[in-house]
Parts: sequence; structure tokens; C-alpha cells
Amino acid sequence: MAADNLHSRLVGLLKIVLPLAALAVLSTLFLVSQGVDPENAIPYAEVDIADRVREPRVTDAAYAGMTADGAALSLQAADARPGVAGTPNAGQATGVTARLETPDGAVTDLVAGTGRLDAVAGRMDLSGGVVVTSSTGYVMEMAGVSLATDRTALDSEGEVRATGPLGTLTAGALHIGKSGDEYVVVFNGGVKLLYLPKD
Repeated sequence: MAADNLHSRLVGLLKIVLPLAALAVLSTLFLVSQGVDPENAIPYAEVDIADRVREPRVTDAAYAGMTADGAALSLQAADARPGVAGTPNAGQATGVTARLETPDGAVTDLVAGTGRLDAVAGRMDLSGGVVVTSSTGYVMEMAGVSLATDRTALDSEGEVRATGPLGTLTAGALHIGKSGDEYVVVFNGGVKLLYLPKD
């Protein structure tokens, strides 16, 4: 009986002491804690909120889809800003990379400084120095490119300088697209080839 009585008294005492101790610990957390400096609340954030509100944009934007003829097209941009489709103020992007994979296994990679996506016209205009690399071994440089998003069609803007398995060449224009059942790379407009044999 005495042990039961002592146990009951101890439980009753702990029911009072433990909640009071918890309140004491919590109150010291609030009394001892330092004030929060709003400037240091998120030290790793380097985004200017006012600038983002004034000019909305998306970082690390990506687009992927299939063309009508079965090629896979993917686009990525370091920074993309919305615009009005079908107007000169269409969406703009910087640090653009693209990949076109045709059903025959050919892969074409593009890198450009800037891009303008026009969803209504179904194309993306790349500029700022474009480098096109094909899986056939050609590396081509040009000022700009018009890349269709609804079909396999790539057309250069300005002169094209290329290096590849045959050597180096310059041309007035470049076209990559589908001709009949085949996908072709066509250089035209005064093509000059400097053939460099492997031997």
C-alpha cells in the first residue's frame, strides 16, 4: 500500500513539474534568441525580386516535343522571357542549346547565344553566333539559324563555315531537313570545299 501511495504521489508531482519545466525551456528559447535580420534571412538568394516582378522570366527553361515527321526536338535555355506569340516581341531566351534526333539515328546539336521562340509560326530563331554539330562529324558555324518546331527543318542565316570528314568548307547557306524518305544536309550558295585527305 505504501509503495502504491508513493507512486501515485510521484506521478502527481511529475504531472505538475514536467509541464512547468517545458514552459521554462521554451520561454528561455524566445528570451535568449537573437533578432532576425531580414537582409540575412536567405543569404544564398541572389535574385533581385523587383527585377523579376518588372521583367518575369524562367531560369533553366526546357522544351521537348516531336515533329510531324517523327524527329525528337529538345530545347534548353539558361534564361527565358515570355512574349507575345506571332509578334516581333515573341518569347526570348539566352544561353540556348537544342538537340534534333531524327528517326534514322542522326543527331544534330545546336548552341546559340540568344533565341526567339514563335509558337504561332512554329519556329525558333537562334542568333548570337550559332554552332551546329552533327553526328556525321561536321561542326558548322553561322550567324543565325531558323529552326522549325513542328517539322524537321533548319535553315541558316548568313555564311556557313564548316569542318568535317572531307575537310573545311564555306557556303552561303545550310539546310537540314527531310527530302522524300531521307534526312539531308544541304550546303548551297557558292560552296567552296578544301579537301583534306587523311593521308
